[in-house]
Parts: sequence; C-alpha cells; structure tokens
Amino acid sequence: MNYKGRLILAACVAFTTALMVVSCMSPAKEHLNRGNEHFGQGRYDEAIVEYTKALALDPQFAMAYNNRGLAYHKKGELDKAIADFDKAVELDPLRAEAYYNRGSVYFDRGQFQSAIANYDKAIVLAPRFVMAYNNRGEAYAGQYKFDRAIADYDKAIDLDPKLAVAYDNRGLMYINKKEFDKAIADCTMAIELDPELAKAYFNRAYAYYRKGGEVAKARSDLEKCIEMSTDPGLTKAAQQLLERL
Repeated sequence: MNYKGRLILAACVAFTTALMVVSCMSPAKEHLNRGNEHFGQGRYDEAIVEYTKALALDPQFAMAYNNRGLAYHKKGELDKAIADFDKAVELDPLRAEAYYNRGSVYFDRGQFQSAIANYDKAIVLAPRFVMAYNNRGEAYAGQYKFDRAIADYDKAIDLDPKLAVAYDNRGLMYINKKEFDKAIADCTMAIELDPELAKAYFNRAYAYYRKGGEVAKARSDLEKCIEMSTDPGLTKAAQQLLERL
C-alpha cells in the first residue's frame, strides 16, 4: 500500500506541475505554486494553507481543490480529500486527474467499486492515462477479479512498457492464479526495470516458494527485499517468509 500511495502522488504531481506555468501569474495561482512547492517538500500542512488561500481568492479554482485534496490524502485525512476532489470534479467535470485522485482515496478506504468507477471516468476522459489502468487493476485485484486486473495491467504495459510496477502487479495476479512461471517472469522484468523495487523481490521470492524447489533463489530475493525495503510491513512479511524456508 505504501508503495502504491507514493506512486500515485508522484503521478499526480507530474500532472499538476504541467499546469503551473502561466504568462501572467494571478495571486491565486501564486498561492497554488507555493502550495505545490511545499507539497513537493513534504510540508503538507503548509501546502494546505497555501491552497486554502488560493481558494479564498478564487473559489472556482478547481486545481487548488485537486491539490489540496492530494495534501489531505497524504495526511490520511481521507474524508477531507474526497470532499476536495468532489469540488474539483463539480467545477471541472473534464479534469481526469481529479477522478483518478478520488479513486485512489476510495481505494485506500477499501471501497474498490467506487475506486473503479472513478478510474473508469478518468480513462474515458484520458484514454492513455497509464496509472489509471494500473490502479484500476489494483482495485479489481482487491475484488479478487484477477483476470480483469491482468487485462488492466496489460493495457498499462502496452502504453508504458517500462512501467515496472505494472509488471510486478501482474506477477502477483499470476501468483494468485498459480501460474508461477509467468509470475516469476513478470517480477524479473519489474526488477530489471527498477532494481530498487523491493516488493518485486518479495513477490518473486513468494512465487519461487509456491512453485517449490527454488529455495536458494527465494532466500536470495527475500534477503534483497529486506535490505532494500523502507516499508515495515513488507520487511516483516519478508522476514517471516524467510524463516519458513
């Protein structure tokens, strides 16, 4: 979950920063840009203050609602995040990233069908929105709809063949389907594309473990995962599986 959240926010920041350059900067946009700077440095409270100032000057500023929603999401204030994304969508119904962001909050609340509905809308508005396919796949996975998840990961990979997380996610689906060779191939590709993706080492190790007869490879991957992981939950899972080998 932590990795997913980090990836979503990076994608959203990329989306919003493209809209920051203006020839004549209004006071509201100046506050938006200050908020974005704070956001980029992890100062979410300060970012919220700046976005709120932008909205006080321009109550119709959909991007400020969108970005404030991102900051609330980062702080774990999910109800406030959804309220801001609701407002962003109301003010600008064609803003694909607002639906995407709202879908990501619903995902974190475990409301997978609501997440899927929002990712659907983002994809209709932006058919090449790679991360919307990837994250919709994760929501389908949360509903144990593994084939539908794989179809979305296939699409994400088709749009971005270097998207390591999509290969890793698809590999996990193949583990669930007991197609361990396919899982290992996907996790291996994820690692080749992103050698620091600790979760891919864990998933490949688990595929080796479930396949049987690959203890040495599983052990090596788990040790690598533990070495690289910054997620306490992932580290603990890797340590527990290592003890079982």
